[in-house]
Amino acid sequence: MRGPVVVLGDTLLDRDVEGVVNRLCPDSPVPVLDETAATDRPGGAGLAAVFAAAQGAEVVLVTALADDAGGARLSALLAAAGVQVFPLALSGATPEKIRLRARGRVLLRHDRGGTSGEPGQPSDEVLRVIGAASAVLVSDYGRGVARQPALRDALAATRAPVVWDPHPRGPAAVPGVHLATPNESEVRELVPALPGASRLATASRGAQGLRRRWRAGAVAVTLGGDGALLCHAGSTPLVVPTPGSAEGDTCGAGDRFAAAASLALAQGALVSEAVQVAVAEASAYVAGGGVATALPPSAPAVRAGSGLGSRTAQSRPRGGAVTAGVADRVGVAAVATLLGEVRAAGGTVVATGGCFDLLHAGHVATLQAARQLGDCLIVCLNSDASVAGLKGPDRPVQSEGDRSRLLAALSCVDAVLIFDEPTPEAALSWVRPDVWVKGGDYATGGGDASATLPEAEVLRRWGGNTVVVPYLDGRSTTDLIVRTLAERTR
Repeated sequence: MRGPVVVLGDTLLDRDVEGVVNRLCPDSPVPVLDETAATDRPGGAGLAAVFAAAQGAEVVLVTALADDAGGARLSALLAAAGVQVFPLALSGATPEKIRLRARGRVLLRHDRGGTSGEPGQPSDEVLRVIGAASAVLVSDYGRGVARQPALRDALAATRAPVVWDPHPRGPAAVPGVHLATPNESEVRELVPALPGASRLATASRGAQGLRRRWRAGAVAVTLGGDGALLCHAGSTPLVVPTPGSAEGDTCGAGDRFAAAASLALAQGALVSEAVQVAVAEASAYVAGGGVATALPPSAPAVRAGSGLGSRTAQSRPRGGAVTAGVADRVGVAAVATLLGEVRAAGGTVVATGGCFDLLHAGHVATLQAARQLGDCLIVCLNSDASVAGLKGPDRPVQSEGDRSRLLAALSCVDAVLIFDEPTPEAALSWVRPDVWVKGGDYATGGGDASATLPEAEVLRRWGGNTVVVPYLDGRSTTDLIVRTLAERTR
């Protein structure tokens, strides 16, 4: 493949709540589910991206993430699955789909997140990566990403094969897509069936209608356990049956089908070959237990922290003291509130990161310089587990609770976000700072200093900038620890 597989569309946060039912509710004749376990995963376009990444492909996900706890959780889950997230801003809340299950059966689905939010404008880097893709999968869940005009222009211009997985509430496919992959019910909504027509006749008529309407190369209608029907330029459709029994949990089967077809096209397969591969993979997915067994283990959540701040961006002078309590500045809720306030006021979000194991004058100088570059400063702080993984089992010296509290007590720090991963990529994909700041004496060494920072590539995904600021020479946490231990052994 000459470039990454790009998945573009709406991402939801899916949660399966497993439990047992042993009684009815006393005030209403409904079952009471006693929860035994809960699992989070990306849904929608995020699930399709995870499926593609699990096959070893380089996967870029272009999606919209909200400034809330759900958006933070999705960033962590996607990063853990090896998906590169190129985020767009999303007004409103993260859409969530919660399935309450007992003994392998769904009792109730609870959707929340409200009406679709408006996705933000893509950066130049997003448009570039679409143009460089080996294949593009548009996973439309009717929430607005597939309608974004600049993205549609980029999809129409790319030379990569485009697979369009449509939604009845979504827009028409961009003209000229290689393959559209609606299911039976979607076809019936998009192309009304003739009275008394057979199942195959309805699917074939709908597929041909969509192919002409969207000027698509081919349309494959998925038929559940019976495989798929492929219509292309010829008058006779191709029926691709499943290779065996495909009974089980079908949640995510359509995403698995579309992801498999996209990967096959990226590797040079014909459309008919790609559909056969997709039918086989989706059938094996359902027969193997569905989404419960197909995904890699969940990532740890970005820490929720405590409390919600009541600050406003206008009342926070640049570099000045903030009156909110220290605890109100730590965690996802605090950061989400801060982001909403600053962005609503048209302000600039600045972020920096590190372990901050022993807070010293060099750290403070860097933080003060960073705060002067915008209207708020968010510190992305490595958790205890992250520090130990980076620096060894004897670190950190101070717990994440103490480190975050010390940072939040500084007047130049507006909020602290603790993350468990080795790098802050997941946290950055959610926060989407306008400016990322690192401290270092190499800032005056000439050349493009930002190019040496691994975070610079991540910031470019949404048009952010990376800068370095000088730190006080001779200050180092490691040196402080070494000197302290040496003094103790004298």
